[in-house]
Amino acid sequence: MSEQTTERSSENQPKIDNPIVRYRNVNKTFGETTVLNDLNIDVAKGEKIALIGPSGSGKTTIIRMLMTLEQPTEGTIEVDGEMLWHKEVNGKLVLADEKHLRKVRGNIGMVFQQYNLFPHMTIMKNCIEAPIHVLGISKQEAKQRATEMLEKVGLADKANAYPSQLSGGQQQRVAIARSLVMQPKVMLFDEVTAALDPELVGEVLEVIKDIAAEGETTMMLITHEMDFARDVADRVFFLDNGKIAEYGTPEEVIENPKTERLQSFLGRFNS
Repeated sequence: MSEQTTERSSENQPKIDNPIVRYRNVNKTFGETTVLNDLNIDVAKGEKIALIGPSGSGKTTIIRMLMTLEQPTEGTIEVDGEMLWHKEVNGKLVLADEKHLRKVRGNIGMVFQQYNLFPHMTIMKNCIEAPIHVLGISKQEAKQRATEMLEKVGLADKANAYPSQLSGGQQQRVAIARSLVMQPKVMLFDEVTAALDPELVGEVLEVIKDIAAEGETTMMLITHEMDFARDVADRVFFLDNGKIAEYGTPEEVIENPKTERLQSFLGRFNS
């Protein structure tokens, strides 16, 4: 491995003061299969991180652990200065209970490949259920937030429609609005265009670009859309076999890949 490549390895990332997200020596195994191997990532507040790599490289596991859908086998994850999967008791780290997980998880929003909207509820009802029942805010405030977010994604006129009356792209935009209504500090996007017809991909990516351009929300995005990653991300991480093989700015990683493995991966999108 060249000296340049080594400088971009996971262990040599620049330390970020007061990161909003911090992975420290995180490992994840399923049986004898290692999915993530000694992962270290610091994400600054407001930073946009793109995770790229082949299927099975560990990308989705990274954000599923942050959403508390998968538990790390080893290592720690912090969100806004608080341990996620652990807490300190009498000077020792112990596994966190569900109450602690819920508290820290409240800072995180996630948009999945599938929209997961409730088919029997209107778009407005889909957007206000969680803030009312999880955050405990009033129905009036929830509706106000939902209206603002639906306007942000260009769907304020669909508030009284049902999911079946919307296109796939529109449903995914509703899913984004629904997450934003919760006012998360960190937004996670898991290949949100993967289930869409090609002609609908652009409308969803434009919405995410607009949200990213506002600069306030920290984002971690798994994507196979390289042009999108180039436009949105502050840093790009290339995952391969459960490790960060390369990372850097979009120009460094996408425009000037150093390893043959990344060059080969990116070649699929240029053919």
